[in-house]
Amino acid sequence: MNIPNLISLGRLLSVPVLVWAISDGRMMLAFWLFVIAGISDAVDGFIAKRFNYESELGSYLDPLADKALLVSVYVALGIAEQLPLWLVILVVWRDLLIIGGALLYHTLTQRLKMEPLLVSKVNTLAQILLAAYVLAARALELGNDLVYQFLIGAVALTTVLSGASYVVGWIRKAATMEERR
Repeated sequence: MNIPNLISLGRLLSVPVLVWAISDGRMMLAFWLFVIAGISDAVDGFIAKRFNYESELGSYLDPLADKALLVSVYVALGIAEQLPLWLVILVVWRDLLIIGGALLYHTLTQRLKMEPLLVSKVNTLAQILLAAYVLAARALELGNDLVYQFLIGAVALTTVLSGASYVVGWIRKAATMEERR
């Protein structure tokens, strides 16, 4: 196990602490844990690329840690009534759709190479910005309702577009597979 993988593992293990902090109303702690997790994601990626520590384990562990962190934060913020429940359901449903589609594709083809779409990267950025904004606004007891509503709209729109893009891509791949038979 190399250093980037240890950092990713640490981020994954921080998820229950972050969820506890949110559920216990310790928003300042939750905010800083979220910031540290974000920094650790950048650091492990930099180290892996710069020092050629990229590994197969890391290619699974890093995105798993990222997804576990973001989905858990959204669920915890939804339960704490800091995010609309419909948005939490939409975000979680999209991730389940992508995971389910990827597993189905792998089952049918015995090969899986997940390459995030640009809209998916924009969606992840929007999700991170909204979570960070909510945590910071609650921790510092400030916030702007207009910014909050804008970020909710951005997350909702990019979540729908991202999920739809994956589904369309899989339908095209399935049609191509059927034509070959």
